[in-house]
Amino acid sequence: MDISRIRNFSIIAHIDHGKSTLADRLLEITGTIEKRKMQEQVLDSMELERERGITIKMQPVRMKYRASAELGGGEYTMNLIDTPGHIDFSYEVSRALKAVEGSILLVDATQGVQAQTLTTLNMARESGLVIVPVVSKIDSPLARVDDVKVEIAQLLDVPLDTIIGVSGKTGEGVGHLLEELVRRIPAPKTDYAIDDKDFRSLVFDFQYSNHRGVTVYTRVMDGSVKKGDTLIFRVANETFIANEVGIFSPDETPRDTLSAGEIGYIVTGVKEPGIASVGDTITAVRSSLEPLHGYMKPSPVVWASIYPESQDDLTLLRQALGRLSLSDSAFTYEEESSGTLGRGFRCGFLGMLHLEIITERLRREFNLELVVTTPSITYEVTFKNGKSTIIYSPPLYPDEVEIESVREPWVELKIITPNDYIGALTQVIFEHEGSADHMDTWGAQSDHASGRTVITVNMPLRELMRNFFDTVKSVTSGYASISYKQTDMKVADVVRLDILIGEEIVPAFTRIVARGKAYEEAEAAVEKLERILPKQLFVTKIQGKAGGRILASRTLAALKRTVTAHLSGGDISRKKKLWEQQKEGKKRLLERGQGNINIPQEVFVKMMRMGE
Repeated sequence: MDISRIRNFSIIAHIDHGKSTLADRLLEITGTIEKRKMQEQVLDSMELERERGITIKMQPVRMKYRASAELGGGEYTMNLIDTPGHIDFSYEVSRALKAVEGSILLVDATQGVQAQTLTTLNMARESGLVIVPVVSKIDSPLARVDDVKVEIAQLLDVPLDTIIGVSGKTGEGVGHLLEELVRRIPAPKTDYAIDDKDFRSLVFDFQYSNHRGVTVYTRVMDGSVKKGDTLIFRVANETFIANEVGIFSPDETPRDTLSAGEIGYIVTGVKEPGIASVGDTITAVRSSLEPLHGYMKPSPVVWASIYPESQDDLTLLRQALGRLSLSDSAFTYEEESSGTLGRGFRCGFLGMLHLEIITERLRREFNLELVVTTPSITYEVTFKNGKSTIIYSPPLYPDEVEIESVREPWVELKIITPNDYIGALTQVIFEHEGSADHMDTWGAQSDHASGRTVITVNMPLRELMRNFFDTVKSVTSGYASISYKQTDMKVADVVRLDILIGEEIVPAFTRIVARGKAYEEAEAAVEKLERILPKQLFVTKIQGKAGGRILASRTLAALKRTVTAHLSGGDISRKKKLWEQQKEGKKRLLERGQGNINIPQEVFVKMMRMGE
């Protein structure tokens, strides 16, 4: 293949700015998918992606495009990687950017530049990519095309006439966009001839199946590869034979060879975990080429424990987590045990949405009933004897008398909001222990738009998780957008809040809270539990405890399952005798430890979302 006729690019944007819809039109216009086979969100193959209307996994696809006479005509190979837009999946985006030479920066004409737009743009710039600015949804009655173009021009410092307007819904402007992609994005470069035996490629993703083992998604940098070649993972130092090579069109389609500049897949046959890894370099066995620069390993931001509802499913849960880690390298897990919940796994995630997606996939794809603990973050605890440790799980947080000091992670946020909401937003930031360090007003000033402000905020990660996203969306009527990155560790004034049911601590409900908010959090937790916990056969106490003191308490009345329901008359003394026997029976249950509290799985799920 002529490497000068290859164009590799991705689409980056804030969530819900029309990436998948634009990808659909590109596939349709290039004839990659016949019109009769078209469906919405073609590249979002996961049922969960279609349901929520978001992209979770990056997805590569190859298209053939015949250029106009102005560009010299002829056929070009266009390799597109569709990427997620939510901040939790930034790691997916960063990997996609390493495999391409250019990127479409897509901005919704009805919403303008958003916080995640800035984050992904910076990532693309750091990767040295050519940026092609595009305004989407220009057919919408609410579109502010001219204003949004001004915003993009200011952001990128480019002329207004270089910004392309498209509609993924109607296809308007998509043909012109393809022409501009060919014109602006450079062809891939290689230091070696395409037919050179010195093969080298970068692994940017992989999938696993029981039949074929690991299939790596790869960008070929040098040389070429064909079925039957003996290759090696340079980081793992493991050799394998390429059982199949091919491209995405959009399904996996076998090819004779993959050459320099192309994006495709290699079926490795490897079935052992830990061998294939994102960012590894694949080369020919005897290659003298240096490994490529890979990717930084993602650091989990949010931690939660996942337990099977029945301990009989522990092995199945272990296998399910292993399988999911082969298709999502960004979450971590390790086995742990709890006196109340039994054995399970402590898992690390990139954010709350990432946690929600993984647990939902475990339930759907592996038919597992799960108990998920309240999400938490890590704390660095220094004891009075001078020793330090990292605490990943709230139930393991030590008692107050043992602690000398505690440090917690902080984050830097970028919040973009219309100027009308700055007052309300400032109050929310203050309530979440944040400080607004910098404000920069920018954007078009017109009859339709009063301009917007970028607010830089520093706050504890703990407070970011305390329904901050939902609160910001509420006070700004949904117009604000947020992106964040973790910064450094700072001294924290926090305390462990335990929830007791029937005078027994439930570890799944334990969490770390700001000392000044301990009473408020305890009240909210016990009040919610009183509302959602099913009544038991006996009176049940629900308490919130922190710093050695009971801060909040509620009493759940017993279930009225009276033994005299079948009696319709007679002497009252007979009823009293039966009531007394029932009372003694309940007392014996508790004395023998048989009066265990039944906490249904949905109670744990509802408590995980404390804002509801």
